[in-house]
Amino acid sequence: MKKIDGGVCAPQGFKANGVHCGIRKNRTKRDLALIVSDVRCAAACVYTQNLVKGAPILVTKKHVADGYAQAIVCNSGNANTCNADGEEIAEGMCGLVAAHTGIAAQDVVVASTGVIGRPLSLEPMAEHMGELAAGLGKHSTEAAQAIMTTDTVEKQIAYTFTLGGKTCTIGAIGKGVGMINPNMATMLVFVTTDVAISPAMLQKALSADVKDTFNMVSVDGDTSTNDMVCVLANGLAGNEPVVQAGKDYSTFRRALYAVMEHLCRCIAKDGEGATKLLECKVSGAKSKNIAKTVAKSVIKSSLFKAAMFGADANWGRVLCAIGYAGADVDVKKVDVSFRSRAGALEVCKGGSGVPFSEEEAKRILSEDEIVILISLNSGSGKATAWGCDLTYEYVRINGDYRT
Repeated sequence: MKKIDGGVCAPQGFKANGVHCGIRKNRTKRDLALIVSDVRCAAACVYTQNLVKGAPILVTKKHVADGYAQAIVCNSGNANTCNADGEEIAEGMCGLVAAHTGIAAQDVVVASTGVIGRPLSLEPMAEHMGELAAGLGKHSTEAAQAIMTTDTVEKQIAYTFTLGGKTCTIGAIGKGVGMINPNMATMLVFVTTDVAISPAMLQKALSADVKDTFNMVSVDGDTSTNDMVCVLANGLAGNEPVVQAGKDYSTFRRALYAVMEHLCRCIAKDGEGATKLLECKVSGAKSKNIAKTVAKSVIKSSLFKAAMFGADANWGRVLCAIGYAGADVDVKKVDVSFRSRAGALEVCKGGSGVPFSEEEAKRILSEDEIVILISLNSGSGKATAWGCDLTYEYVRINGDYRT
């Protein structure tokens, strides 16, 4: 597998674009994105488990019910959530895509991100959809920029790999740095691939990988109303279609996981106000589920996140988060270490503290990527979760987000 440039436009047959249409007040920020395939694609999606769901999710569920789609349209600056005419607006966005591309409206995935409860008008999108469609090309970066809200950088990735002797490609863009605690089951990820795979196997792969990737990310513990991950597979690589579990399916799973893991790290590192990426790696659990529960509990702890912002090796907050996680753990067996580019430091052995240099700890924890290594010493289960530190800037951003 090889990392390449191109994002969602790297696979054969995909084009994208992003423009400013006027939903966002800042004219320098793009706010409308479009991704299209030359041919109809197998489609798979996972959505937020929040009971309050954005209207675009309800429309997308209907459009991909048959397992196929050909385009994705997304606006930023307005979530189109809790609006009486929300579904009508979402369907209208799909109709605009149909009018300017010839793709059937029911083959369009629609998404929105931004402020909840603010009316959304079709007018600015209608005025600029022609410009957006006419500019379709190898513009993954522009599309990635157009779906950003409080993100500070666009997020995209692509890999090539081989299936049955055919060179295949998978690419993705994503956004989401606040209200991030996916339970997939304002984070959006759009994946494109030229692999030939059945809708059923594509959905199986996505649903399985999300459990170990996006469901293991937390910025602030809040699950958005608009979370969605969508994969489109157009089959133009010409591989023998993947229709059952086997070697090719496993290879595709590895490629999909690589793309999703990369975006997990990007989303966590760019968390609202964040200065550090936190990666919690748990091993030695009685089961994988226990390891996942522990890792997610630690990465979500506000007290621990604040300690990491201050480069404070307060390992007691790690133990505290493990203790209230509700997992079957023998706390007297727990070991904890911190690691970064500056080195590694053991801070807890068998549930008790060990002597360490505060100066060395400060040096290690002052890096922008910190790994928290937790060994439960009770089995072979392991898991990884991603998050970020909690800073003054997070409070400032969310104190006036709507205004």
